[in-house]
This record gives sequence, structure tokens and C-alpha cells, in this order.
Amino acid sequence: MVEPIRVLVVDDEPMVCAHLRTILGSADDIEVVDTAQDGAAAVESVIRHRPRVVLMDLRMPGVDGLTATERICAMPDAPAVVALTTFDADKYVLRALRAGAAGFLVKSTPPEDLIGLVRVAADGHTVLSQEAKRRLVAASGDERAARQHAVRLVRDLTEREVDVLACLGQGLSNAQIGQRLHLSEATVKSYVSRMLDKLSCANRLQAALLAYDAGLVPR
Repeated sequence: MVEPIRVLVVDDEPMVCAHLRTILGSADDIEVVDTAQDGAAAVESVIRHRPRVVLMDLRMPGVDGLTATERICAMPDAPAVVALTTFDADKYVLRALRAGAAGFLVKSTPPEDLIGLVRVAADGHTVLSQEAKRRLVAASGDERAARQHAVRLVRDLTEREVDVLACLGQGLSNAQIGQRLHLSEATVKSYVSRMLDKLSCANRLQAALLAYDAGLVPR
């Protein structure tokens, strides 16, 4: 029997937690192992229950979701953290993605889509539409400090790694990067893995934002 996807739901509104628990609990392959009402409790719950996916509200009193996301993503074998937001243009979403979140969900997401996207996150993929990614990546270029930080990091990359990073910034898959740079898909995968480690990026999306900040992606 396949082990169900263990999910932690974090929101300061008990009604939201109860709603999400009911929706996710209707899927045979998903188990909500706990709920938490603030960031501190979320971090403790991750340590205790070891979920594969954390649905994280960003705006909470006390320890907020951004701080909790940073702490959780820094853990060994960290779960996929998916930000929960009311508006997809929320400036907090960009900060959460920079902290290592695997994407975000709008709280009004239909139940059937929510279940599917939790499965996507559990498989290690980005939970973000292409249109939302374009808006967020474009917004990332507005912060001077982020640009300076990105430029410093990119200086440590080889020329080929910079090429691959630029392709990630354009949202290309490994296969597409291979075609563009005349590399095998396995070689691209190796480059991406090594580059994420060099840049201390939790995932491809975080690297894509960094590529844009560094000026590697046409505006």
C-alpha cells in the first residue's frame, strides 16, 4: 500500500484549517497530519510529524508565515512549502518564494484543483501557473538589494552554469534547456542540481527569480 501524502495546514483562522482538512481528507492518498495557527507551531509540527507538504498562510500574528517558511525550508529533508494567499499578486508571495517555497495557492482554489496541486507539490514540482510565474518574476526586478545579492552569487558560477540559469529564468524544462544549449537532458539535470547547491536555492523557481534579479532574463 502506498503511503499517503502527509500534509500540514497552517492558518490563523480555525475555519480555514477545518475547510482545508475536509477537502484534502476526501482524497484517499492525502492525510492531514496536523493543523497549526501560527508560524512557531508550524515549525514544531514539521519536526514532530514530518509532512511532505505544508500549506502555509503568510499573514499570521506572532511568528508569521514568511519566517516559518524560512525556518522550515532550511531544515534537512525539508517538506514542500506552498504559500496560501488571498490574492495572487500579494507581495508576500514573492518573499516566500525567495525563502524557498515551492509555489503558492490562492485560498479560493477549487477543491478538485487543490487536491491535484498538493499532489504536484509532493512530487517535487512547482505549484505555480505560467502567468503567475511571469508576474512574480517581473516583480522581482524591482528590488535593488535583491539585484545586488543575485549579481554577487552569479559571479561564482561558470559560464555554462550561467547559461543554464538564464534558461531556468525563462521557465524552460531540462529537455528545452538541452535543446537550446546542445546538451543531453542528463547533463542539464546535473548542471541544475550543482547550480542549486552553489546558489543555496531550494528549487528551480527560486533559481529563476535569482536569474531575473541578476539581469540574465530579458525584461
